[in-house]
Amino acid sequence: MPRHSASLDRATPDRIAETALLMIDAGGPEALTFRALASRLEISLASLQRRCTDLAGLLDLCVDHLAAQLPETGPDTDWAAATEIRFAALYRLLVAHPGLLALRGTRPWLGPHLLARLVEPQLAHSLAAGLTPEEAITAYRRMYLLTLGSAGFVDHRDAKSAQSATRTALAALDPEEFPALSGNLAAIVPAVTDHEIYYGGLRQLIQAAAPMRKDNRNKPSKTTKDPRP
Repeated sequence: MPRHSASLDRATPDRIAETALLMIDAGGPEALTFRALASRLEISLASLQRRCTDLAGLLDLCVDHLAAQLPETGPDTDWAAATEIRFAALYRLLVAHPGLLALRGTRPWLGPHLLARLVEPQLAHSLAAGLTPEEAITAYRRMYLLTLGSAGFVDHRDAKSAQSATRTALAALDPEEFPALSGNLAAIVPAVTDHEIYYGGLRQLIQAAAPMRKDNRNKPSKTTKDPRP
């Protein structure tokens, strides 16, 4: 029989992900290396690499570990309410871990938990509510990209620093060349870290994509003229 490895017991996927996220959150993206993570886990580098071959595999573990925290929202919930719950939960997870978001870059956010908690239920719910497949995926992509972009725009965990950096950069501009930017600091600076801008944008997208009643989908609008000659 093969010899049991105690180091692999210590290097469960969840423990690897939890430890890696702690390192990223505390020291930023640059703090995460395979050697540093193996040392923190008290295992060999080879043992860690058996669990996750490369950085991409390690980040996949981290993403899916977080995605397991996303709420399970059933199809009996109102479509608009369920959609807001799903994407707002993803936004809060990403805001809490900006270093992970920076490391992932343009790589797709995939994994069993993310697919099962967000992608599949959102698309299935949209189809059941009356959206066409094209409408469902378009609405999903718009909300998904809004969420990623809003979460990654600044480090929301340190709002004061983000606002200060923005204020300093805008204050250095020539007022004659950039009058709109330099003359409206009081409005611009707080908006940089205002979560309500994301939530408001999400609700607008939800409202715009909200499925109409099926029996009204093919009826012409009374206020819209037929564009055909």
